Amino acid sequence: MVLLPQKASNSFRNITHNDKNLNHNLIMRIVKLTKYLCLLWLLGISIGSHAQKKYELTVQQAVDMAFNNLADVKNAQLDYRIQEEQNKGIEGQLYPQLSGSAGVQYYIQTPKILFPDASQAGIYDVLIKEHLLPDGTQIPTPKLQALSFYQPWNSTFGATLSQLLFQPDVFVGLQARKASLQYAQSNIEQVKEQVKDSAYKKYYAILVAGKQLYFLNESIKRLEKLYHDDSALYANGFAEKLDLDKVQVQLTNLKTTASVVQTGLTLSYAALKFSIGVSQQDTVVLKDSLSIEEVKKDVLNDSVNYSDRPIIRTLDYSKKLSQLDVRRYKLQYLPSVAAQASYAINSMGNKFITDPTTVWLKTSYVGLNVSIPIFDGFQKRANIRQAQLRLQKLNNTYEQVKQGIDLEVLATKESFTNSLLQLDMQERNRELAQKVYNTTKIKFEQGLGSSFEVLQADTEFQTAEANYFNALYNAIVAKISYQKAIGKLP
Repeated sequence: MVLLPQKASNSFRNITHNDKNLNHNLIMRIVKLTKYLCLLWLLGISIGSHAQKKYELTVQQAVDMAFNNLADVKNAQLDYRIQEEQNKGIEGQLYPQLSGSAGVQYYIQTPKILFPDASQAGIYDVLIKEHLLPDGTQIPTPKLQALSFYQPWNSTFGATLSQLLFQPDVFVGLQARKASLQYAQSNIEQVKEQVKDSAYKKYYAILVAGKQLYFLNESIKRLEKLYHDDSALYANGFAEKLDLDKVQVQLTNLKTTASVVQTGLTLSYAALKFSIGVSQQDTVVLKDSLSIEEVKKDVLNDSVNYSDRPIIRTLDYSKKLSQLDVRRYKLQYLPSVAAQASYAINSMGNKFITDPTTVWLKTSYVGLNVSIPIFDGFQKRANIRQAQLRLQKLNNTYEQVKQGIDLEVLATKESFTNSLLQLDMQERNRELAQKVYNTTKIKFEQGLGSSFEVLQADTEFQTAEANYFNALYNAIVAKISYQKAIGKLP
């Protein structure tokens, strides 16, 4: 035991006591900081949990959500409402139009006109009439005086009522109301068709990728078991290190492929969220499952009707509107007729209109206005020809779109038919590869085969599975494209 001097012992006690205080303060600060960080973390979790949403969707629910969320659909629906308001504006021209007017004026200097001196002119008129003027008498020119017929204060208050009786372009516009709304509705259907096509393809892409990832993980489990079995054989001297390394290489490659598919699956979910208007922070769970029978369901016997395609309906309504446009310009040669009535009250006085000496005068009339076009420099004729040429362009476009639909139906039908054949082939090949793998695995477990044969059979099985899922996705996409081509995408 070492004894310290008294002073040294006291100093040591002080240092030890100070260190304890410092450590205690430091610990308390760390505890407080930890509590503060935990509170912030819990608050962040709470805020995040409220901000994020979870959606469990069938493919039809995903499509409906896209219709409700996407800006393209919303804008097309707003265009329909804009057209409704435009129709109301056209209808408003048929109602009586009432306008009012009011005005007050104060003339600092009232307007004047030059007027001959009536008294001087009247005297000479009498003398001439009575033959009292000697011959040769020169009659002086009457003096002009500045006279005003205005009062300093003037006001006018009136109202005018007019009623359109006949105007060609207005009545043609009334006939075009229904067609214009149908045109706007067909635009909405066109946008929805594109949205639906995108949502369907992205939804099923996730289902296919999910299935593919599941079977890849199953393959990884098989190879991990094979690697475990080979390790045991190698430890007991019944297998070579080369066999073990081959399994390890294949296992690494398979894990890499699974990682790539997982990344693609994550991106597919992000693409689906974008295509249906959902935030990337939200969670989407797919409720539908892949049904091979549904994919193979025969839809190739569906008849093709051009009117099932929204673009054809849009062109039909465009043609109707163009035909009405031609008629509108032709009818502009007819006169327009309108009835009008007016009532006004005017005041004049030396003082403001509230003064009792102000004089109030009333005026009113009713009338009929007829505007007859006579010559406009051939403007109407030019407008008619322009409208006819636009209609001709629409007819050309209509025929070209029909030809394009024929080509699209033919191409998608052939693609879908071939995809179904490829899917059947890859499905049989996958089943065969699985049988080969199972048989090879049993032989290996019974000591009648090598791990290399198992590894080779597993590789072929994985290749067959990858080809099968590619064929499955191609068949789904081909079916959706064919249903869209014939206008029967559900």
